[in-house]
Amino acid sequence: MKRSIFFTFFIILSVSMSAQNLKGYYYNEEYQVYLRINADSQNVIVPGQDIYGELTGYFGSKRDGRLWLITEMERIGKNKIEVSVINDYGSEDFNATLTEDDNQVITMKHKKGSTFKIVVDRKYVKIPKELKLKWMND
Repeated sequence: MKRSIFFTFFIILSVSMSAQNLKGYYYNEEYQVYLRINADSQNVIVPGQDIYGELTGYFGSKRDGRLWLITEMERIGKNKIEVSVINDYGSEDFNATLTEDDNQVITMKHKKGSTFKIVVDRKYVKIPKELKLKWMND
């Protein structure tokens, strides 16, 4: 009896821990960009843009009101997904991988497509092809 209770508890704990991967609000202080994501449920609504429905997530910036939406996702491993991202005008897109490490830091690696960029003081600022975003409690 104790064995089955322990086994059930262990399974529930394992499932709940895996559900936390690639989920939440992540931020990069240097570029002031953020990622809101839920790779498991894919139920993120873009604020003010309900027309897109539920998505895996989106990138935004504290200095630029434009957003980059995650339109497609493929899970590659427990902590890694490949995503297709498009800007909210539909004019630019790119593919990237998102990998979360044990310290709740997501590394985004740009694979192909348009440059990920934001506008700061009316000038484009290119975001590096590899970017680290730290989990934040929003």
